[in-house]
Amino acid sequence: MADLDFQVQAFLDDDSETFTYVVYEQEGAQGVIIDPVLDFDIKSGHTSHHGAQRVLDFVRAKNLTIPLILETHAHADHLSAAPFLREQLSAEIGIGAQIREVQSIFKDVFNLEKTFLPDGSHFDRLFQDGDSFTVGRLRFQVVHTPGHTPADLTYVVNDQAMFVGDTLFLPDVGTARCDFPGGLSQTLYQSIRKLLSFPVDMRMYICHDYPPEGRAHQFVTTVGEQRKSSIHIRDGVSEAEFVRMRDERDATLAMPRLIIPAIQVNIRAGELPPAEDNGTVYLKIPLNMLQ
Repeated sequence: MADLDFQVQAFLDDDSETFTYVVYEQEGAQGVIIDPVLDFDIKSGHTSHHGAQRVLDFVRAKNLTIPLILETHAHADHLSAAPFLREQLSAEIGIGAQIREVQSIFKDVFNLEKTFLPDGSHFDRLFQDGDSFTVGRLRFQVVHTPGHTPADLTYVVNDQAMFVGDTLFLPDVGTARCDFPGGLSQTLYQSIRKLLSFPVDMRMYICHDYPPEGRAHQFVTTVGEQRKSSIHIRDGVSEAEFVRMRDERDATLAMPRLIIPAIQVNIRAGELPPAEDNGTVYLKIPLNMLQ
């Protein structure tokens, strides 16, 4: 892989096998944080900022200015630490504009408070397909890649690397599931083929890695490697073949361990629900709603 003209630092959250990225020009310059993770103990309901603090310590050690925290989508497998980092760094939080559709779906699932409006206003920036923006000398192109959820985005940086969220994993792991409310395997196939039309040497930074036995966690591949070796969607796999495989596989998968708390928090840009009259914050468990 060719050298990048910017820096990427990855942080692995062992519990959810999620990678958070700090993408920056160079030490003392500007950058962004992508997909930060809030520590959450499902057994006790306790939250902490241990993982996010590691990211913050790195940012400060490198003397970076972070004006923007980017979410690739509203994650179902971890809670976002974006509000903590926004407060510490005076940053904004950005996500795909289709988050409004996701908010609307899950407002009904969780019967959220009437004051929760599915209008995307919890986020500071809402991006559409084809949008572009700059952070210092970093140039970002926004590619809408729905299928896993309606709001998934891929961020392409300096025409050299893309941050694909959950849309794709390493070639020996495959692709995202599509059975969450609003997901669709046909749409995911089309989104991935759009990404695989980029130059073969473009790097792909993935959000999760679930390595097979004997392989350590990895977080970067290339378009060419995916086209050659992806177990789900390498060149030659038709849309019909992919849809059949993906739908059959999804029917065997259990819901993610943290989907119920994660979605309630992440559609609020990582903010917790309002405290009740006793000063305590609660999360709901809808019975017999998610399969």
